[in-house]
Amino acid sequence: MAKIVVIVGSVRSERNGIKVAKWVVSKLEAKGHTVSLVDPAELDLPLLDKMYKEMESPPEKLQKLQKIIKEADGYVPITPEYNHSVSSALKNTLDYFLEEYFFKPSAIISYSVGSFGGVTAGNHLRQILAEMGTIAISSQFPISKVHEVFDDEGKLLDENYERRFSRFLEEFEWYVSALAKQRESGTPY
Repeated sequence: MAKIVVIVGSVRSERNGIKVAKWVVSKLEAKGHTVSLVDPAELDLPLLDKMYKEMESPPEKLQKLQKIIKEADGYVPITPEYNHSVSSALKNTLDYFLEEYFFKPSAIISYSVGSFGGVTAGNHLRQILAEMGTIAISSQFPISKVHEVFDDEGKLLDENYERRFSRFLEEFEWYVSALAKQRESGTPY
């Protein structure tokens, strides 16, 4: 199938995003995809000073991350909503790279403890991803009241999300396949 990168957006100590990410990874792997989980809490990247391509000798952890991002067929960023936007940890992680994302799709998952599921952050992320050259699929996957959807171990408690995620994944897989075929034919630059 495809190489998919799931990017966690939160580094908070009691974050819900890691539960969402692990569930998403399991769903993608069950469909036969090769999945890399990028967790800014584990990476502990400094605030961006230079992009990867501007560094003379990038640290080993960035070299590994660049390889994962570059070889991916698509991306699934999982964003919390902090003050109606994405987290600084997610933005910082994304911003280290640019050309690596070109002409590959992304599928936005947002969440919050409130009723709207982080859709405002997801919409903001859509603008960021477009500028970076990774086209976000038209559907978004918001998770409202995330603390009630997953238990403390990350087990899904609301089965309605299974059906919704299947449709979301089908759309993402279509874009992954379509854009992979187009990249084989060449890209505008």
